Amino acid sequence: MTIDNTEGARAQIGVTGLAVMGSNIARNFARHGHTVALHNRSIAKTDALIEEHGSEGDFVRTETIEEFVGALQKPRRVLIMVKAGDPTDAVIEELAAAMEPGDIIIDGGNALYTDTIRREASLRERGLHFVGAGISGGEEGALNGPSIMPGGPKESYAALGPLLESIAAQVDGTPCCTHIGPDGSGHFVKMVHNGIEYADMQLIGEAYNLLGSALGYDAGKIADVFTDWNGGDLESYLVEITAEVLRQKDAKTGKPLVDVIVDAAEQKGTGRWTVKSALDLGVPVTGIAEAVFARALSGSREQRKAAVGLASGVLADKPTDAAQFTEDIRQALYASKVVAYAQGFDQIAAGSAEYDWDLHPADLATIWRGGCIIRARFLNRIKDAYDENPKLPSLILAPYFRDAIETAIDSWRRVVSTATLLGIPVPAFASSLSYYDALRAERLPAALTQGQRDFFGAHTYERVDAEGKFHTLWSGDRSEVQA
Repeated sequence: MTIDNTEGARAQIGVTGLAVMGSNIARNFARHGHTVALHNRSIAKTDALIEEHGSEGDFVRTETIEEFVGALQKPRRVLIMVKAGDPTDAVIEELAAAMEPGDIIIDGGNALYTDTIRREASLRERGLHFVGAGISGGEEGALNGPSIMPGGPKESYAALGPLLESIAAQVDGTPCCTHIGPDGSGHFVKMVHNGIEYADMQLIGEAYNLLGSALGYDAGKIADVFTDWNGGDLESYLVEITAEVLRQKDAKTGKPLVDVIVDAAEQKGTGRWTVKSALDLGVPVTGIAEAVFARALSGSREQRKAAVGLASGVLADKPTDAAQFTEDIRQALYASKVVAYAQGFDQIAAGSAEYDWDLHPADLATIWRGGCIIRARFLNRIKDAYDENPKLPSLILAPYFRDAIETAIDSWRRVVSTATLLGIPVPAFASSLSYYDALRAERLPAALTQGQRDFFGAHTYERVDAEGKFHTLWSGDRSEVQA
């Protein structure tokens, strides 16, 4: 049923789903002077939030969906912070039944963008606005200022945007929030953001492994290296927290905590979604894919245990100039990070073209500068690159990044070749370098692939010296015909 707006409807925003992320973002709204209606299936969570943090702002306690919707000013704005999938659909349906045309439902979870496209179309038919909003920054960002990527109808941003921008991270006076584009674009961009995050974390992990396995550095020494790196071009949230994690001591054993954590990385699924989407779009995101596969391999613990002791071949001696090899790793990490971001922005461009979203890379680089997990100094450089050339064919071709890779290339090659000779796995470093080499190659072996495809399947090929498609009569006189 539809709830009439009454004198009791005083909340500017409602939040349903009060686990840690939902609670923190509700507190963030309240801290910025917004009256926040609270709803959760378990009333105990609502009461706990008010008891512990009620002094931070103006909260409206509600128990039922009807009471919750009735507490909201028009147009009603409700942020859903529940588990993706069926639970989200269930909450959307319950809310939609209680709302009226013009009201706005915002999904702030990590939803698959195709689900968001479906939901937006369905609710549009009912006169409701549906906004898929990617929110990055984790628990701390939700409370103190996340990066927010809202998609959905542009007209809904007029009522919703000022609220979101007020709680977002701020960099140089600019909120890390902007209207991304139609329907599922916000969740698509957040998905690719997470894919870049996977690659970034894998590259950092490979650098950590090289510093330990090739140079014999302990966790404390490696922490010092990352702290030093964070003072330069690699300055970023992930490099910063890497040093903190490496310095943490285990209370039980006194060892570095990282040495007692099981080396099997888990994942929530957004990385896999990124790779699957890239395959559908025909975009090579090799660094992101290797990061996803590396997590999968790390979790294959029985296989790995059984494979210990397999032949390694004759391994090379470890580097003797530790300072030089440390610098080589730094350069390789930076160059590989550039590739990861370049591939992510390529995927965003392909998604924008496929779904007619008209996404603007410079806007995304702007809102990723603060609040989000992949925030880094060089996002300013990315913004500048796309401001200068919005149609940039690849981030790698921007003058700044082209020069950075040219500076790093010898170090990058030394790291990948040394790691290979030492038997140390560096899938993301190596695949990023191979991608770069393939991108810059004048010719690739794909010509042979096309010849093979034409031989066994008559799939045709193109010529470098003529227009059109051609086929060779392989089972006949091997003459060429125009297809």
